[in-house]
Amino acid sequence: MNNSVLCAVDISNPDDESQVVKKAAQLAALESAQLDVITVVPDFGMSVVGTFFEDGHQDKALEAAKAALNKLVSEALGPDQNERVRHIVATGSAYAEILNAAKMAKSSLIVVGAHKSDLKDFLLGPNAAR
Repeated sequence: MNNSVLCAVDISNPDDESQVVKKAAQLAALESAQLDVITVVPDFGMSVVGTFFEDGHQDKALEAAKAALNKLVSEALGPDQNERVRHIVATGSAYAEILNAAKMAKSSLIVVGAHKSDLKDFLLGPNAAR
């Protein structure tokens, strides 16, 4: 099969996201699908806020995200299964980058963890809703 399951995680919550990765791996195994795990780093360099960061901050953030994503998946699934997972670190808006990665991988399913809603989620809408 050429399908994939895309699992979107927030690496700042590894304890909660570990369960999401495990469930996505189970779902991928059911369909003999490729498991792709994505995390999205905000693009600090493209806004006025970016001028407050030192040069190379975005590159450092991406490297740290890659290491954290690899650690999260490895701890959730074990090192052997981690080797078969495609790790994706994107930059930009979470929902846009997740949808873009799903389109490029021709994912048949996107797995996103849920959390307790804050008032802001009702006003602005969470990424999962998008």
